[in-house]
Amino acid sequence: MMELISVVAAAAASYIFGAIWYMSLAKPWMAASGVKLGEDGQPENRSNPVPYIVSFVCAIIVAGMMRHVFALAGIDELAKGLVAGLGIGLFLATPWIATNYTFADRPKALIVIDGGYATIGCAVMGAVLTLL
Repeated sequence: MMELISVVAAAAASYIFGAIWYMSLAKPWMAASGVKLGEDGQPENRSNPVPYIVSFVCAIIVAGMMRHVFALAGIDELAKGLVAGLGIGLFLATPWIATNYTFADRPKALIVIDGGYATIGCAVMGAVLTLL
């Protein structure tokens, strides 16, 4: 049961960090992503709950796999969890994002913004997983 609680807490922490990250980078992200904007300058799909739900479910999946990897590797201290999460984000998730975005000819700014979230979000997950 504690494993499930730590996974959900880590996912929630990363999700909350993502909300802060993207609120602070909203204008450059909207410009780089090319998301369709309404007359109010906000994304047209802003009130659609599906992206938010999918995002949280994906955060749970990532946190669950990170917990599994941490258990196998004996990562059970805050510093180790933070560094391992940072490494997962920086050396696994972000290169994958960069590969997809480069082939899709997406702006470099989008790689930096989304890769930054993946990197720091995974670090946050790693830290929370070792705290609980």
